[in-house]
Amino acid sequence: MSVEPLPDWVIPPPGGFTAEAFLRLSGLPPHTELIDGDLVFVSPQEKWHSRVINLLLAALDGQAPGHLRADREMAVRLAKRQVPEPDVVVVTAEAYERESPSTYYLPEDVVLALEAVSPDSEDRDRDTKPRKYAAAGIPHYWRIENNGGGTVAYLYERDPASGGYALTGIHHDRLKVSVPFAVDVDLAATGRRAPSP
Repeated sequence: MSVEPLPDWVIPPPGGFTAEAFLRLSGLPPHTELIDGDLVFVSPQEKWHSRVINLLLAALDGQAPGHLRADREMAVRLAKRQVPEPDVVVVTAEAYERESPSTYYLPEDVVLALEAVSPDSEDRDRDTKPRKYAAAGIPHYWRIENNGGGTVAYLYERDPASGGYALTGIHHDRLKVSVPFAVDVDLAATGRRAPSP
């Protein structure tokens, strides 16, 4: 009986992976992220997580002005050892349509990074990722949480003076804002089927 060799990514290099090395790795599990040079693997999605991503992706892409587009689960190369994968991003239409790079966005492409919190991602989505997104200059961060079956959106905007995010609102049932563009989303729809046309 022969034993298959371990993939290169099983044993990290001294000092951890760089973004450049991470983006060249093959055979990684889907949605693997690079945080502080370490590989972060995600657990299987719960239904709420998938539904909220679908709802917000459709709403953001459908309501975005022509110069912006929403995309889901695409890596953002933030820094030398940081390549997170937000659940939804709003990027410039130019970045969305460009052919290269095709597997990630750059921080300057991103207007909004959005994370739907899972039990295993709570610390990263509440603390680590917002700090990384703010440090990279991403203007808006939204954290979406399941609160006992209800969906709650925590919205943040980057303060150019401090370089960190400031909470701009907490939305239950309905998310209606004017920045980064006019958006109106029925958050309660994550628990029910949309009406037929």
